[in-house]
Amino acid sequence: MANTNIDSVKQRSYDAIVIGSGISGGWAAKELTEKGLKTLVLERGRDVKHIVDYPTANKMPYEFEHRGEIPHATREANPILSRAGAWQEDTDHFFVKDNEHPYIQKKPFDWIRGYQVGGRSLLWARQTQRWSQYDFEGPARDGFAVDWPIRYEDIAPWYSHVESFAGISGNQDGLAELPDGEFLPPNPLNAVEDHFKEVLSERFAGRHLIASRFANLTKSTPTQLAQGRSQCLSRRLCKRGCPFGGYFSSNSSTLPWAEKTGNLTMRPHSVAHSVIYDEKQEKATGVRVIDSQTKEVTEYYAKIIFVNASTINTNLILLNSISSRFPNGLGNDNELMGKFVAFHNYNTKVRAEFEGLSEFATFGDRPGSTYIPRFRNMFRQETGFLRGYATAFSAKRNMYSDRSGIGADLKESLLNPKLGGWSVGAQMMGETIPKESNFVSLDAKKTDTWGMPLLNIDIDFDENDRKMEIDSMEQLSEMLAAAGFKNIKTTQKRQAPGIDIHEMGGVRMGKDPKTSLLNEWNQLHTCKNVFVTDGACMTSTSTQNPSLTYMAITARAANHAVEEMRKGNV
Repeated sequence: MANTNIDSVKQRSYDAIVIGSGISGGWAAKELTEKGLKTLVLERGRDVKHIVDYPTANKMPYEFEHRGEIPHATREANPILSRAGAWQEDTDHFFVKDNEHPYIQKKPFDWIRGYQVGGRSLLWARQTQRWSQYDFEGPARDGFAVDWPIRYEDIAPWYSHVESFAGISGNQDGLAELPDGEFLPPNPLNAVEDHFKEVLSERFAGRHLIASRFANLTKSTPTQLAQGRSQCLSRRLCKRGCPFGGYFSSNSSTLPWAEKTGNLTMRPHSVAHSVIYDEKQEKATGVRVIDSQTKEVTEYYAKIIFVNASTINTNLILLNSISSRFPNGLGNDNELMGKFVAFHNYNTKVRAEFEGLSEFATFGDRPGSTYIPRFRNMFRQETGFLRGYATAFSAKRNMYSDRSGIGADLKESLLNPKLGGWSVGAQMMGETIPKESNFVSLDAKKTDTWGMPLLNIDIDFDENDRKMEIDSMEQLSEMLAAAGFKNIKTTQKRQAPGIDIHEMGGVRMGKDPKTSLLNEWNQLHTCKNVFVTDGACMTSTSTQNPSLTYMAITARAANHAVEEMRKGNV
């Protein structure tokens, strides 16, 4: 019987375990397996194979029972999920429903999740901007949060590493506040966007409109072709899963690549309960897992563990990883775990119309908008609020039909739509300040279907956010007016945090174990063989979309983990 037990443990033992298969988990799997480590990836949701499991990818609108719309009764049953713009009939299968995975809102928070292999990498907006030296230096310069333990120079080669593999389109813009990368050809600007770009360049020093940097393949290089991925066809159906691999996802790229090594074991339907800590060895030895279908509990063992369950779930798992040594959560000696959660603020929009350039029209499509990098408080503090905001900007001409007639005249009008004028839209993406009052915690009494404690989420906007919103509307309105746009209208929303899916922090990096949880290599200060490289590790949020930084940080940490493992240090 003893030998049987030993054999069972061996069968459940690996060199590395990765919790989560989304953008960062996929990169951890790729890097670790490439280095020869037998790696187990745990995913709480179902399996999704590239191409095979994209059931709506090629459907026409008339093939959907509700023509793409979510039925009213289903929306009523999912008031939180209903606020997610990407949730429609063609993507319903990629989203978590409200009643299936409850949580406790101490303040309104819209937690949008995708539990399946690939996670939200199937649904992301694919905007990929590097951080600059000013972003990593921001907390130290402005006195909020704690100082990052790394700088741009530390992460720059890893940005290049992931850009070359994932495939990122963009221009070499030469901006210190938004460093250039390893780019495929950019998506072009249209005539009105070019006009606005020229006005900003001539009349607003330090403000730039550039082609957005996207993880969509404008050209397939040998690197992407080796992954089985082809050029983006600009169908704008990315959120259904792309059968061509035209955009980067774990499913189309990193996970199949890891599988080719022969070192990957993928285990879907696996809810990570906690990381197991051995007090005699003074390190983590594995992960306790609940089968989401049978609720059977199994323990898996490894020398190094990457927790990449997505920001809030990573906090949950680590807070739930208790022992005599760590009664408040693994590595949580300073009781800061779960605190200083931050996010991005998308609360303002500005819209306008343009009467010129009527000889031009938009033709075809592209993956998204253009981009105005942050220009507030970049080089010095110049406003009454901390940090700043970036802006997405786009211009288009739509077709319209005169519907005022009846009979043959109406029919003729509907059959022959005409080009309307230009309309433009801009939306801020503001940096929120990490605060101790923005936190998540485990509920002491309530649990979910699998016996996991429910999360209390206590996160909100503050006065700094409101000041930033007002400034963004004022500055964008001024810039649009200078470019000759008319009927400028601003909108200041009051949506809850969370809906835009850029939550970060709770297990932040830092130099001092008294004020942070992770060191410069994303290791828990007090448990060096556990690494956290998803959004939970972020010390501050910057204004850029965070996914590229997650990928680069993960690749860097994974390679360091392998080196330390081979030296016997973890």
